[in-house]
Amino acid sequence: MTVTEPQTVLAERFSNPGASAIDWAVGRERVETAELFWISTVRPDGRPHVTPLISVWLDGAAYFCTGPDERKAKNLAENPSCILTTGCNLLEEGLDVVLEGEAKRIRDEDELGRVAAAYESKYGSIWHFDVRDGAFHSEGGGEAIVFEVAPATAFGFGKGEYSQTRWRFRPS
Repeated sequence: MTVTEPQTVLAERFSNPGASAIDWAVGRERVETAELFWISTVRPDGRPHVTPLISVWLDGAAYFCTGPDERKAKNLAENPSCILTTGCNLLEEGLDVVLEGEAKRIRDEDELGRVAAAYESKYGSIWHFDVRDGAFHSEGGGEAIVFEVAPATAFGFGKGEYSQTRWRFRPS
């Protein structure tokens, strides 16, 4: 998927006087290097579900995997809307990033191979996956299905000099 640079807007109402919008390059770097994310999905009965996971950023989208019988996979089968969040738990420094979008299951084995290589490059050989039958497979025999989230909107929450930036993406 090819994505143009997002429209960047500072939410002055939620920012310190004189704060500046955060450039998407800074937000993207946070997403690319973050080790841990939190995914929020919606259960079939409407209750929220949040859980930590790892993710890789590749070609303008976040990718994550999960077991086919895990709650997040079941939720996404019913409602693909989700949020991926990363950042730090400090109040006076850092940058939190929230990605909003729809999770799309990836089955193409060439694409899965690129995502698997990105996982191993980022997280090390413990996260090695073989690709077959439209899914990841680990040495222990577990299967993981893979999802792509190309953000429709993202938010950056700068701390210290409090600023809230919204990035709106437009696929080309």
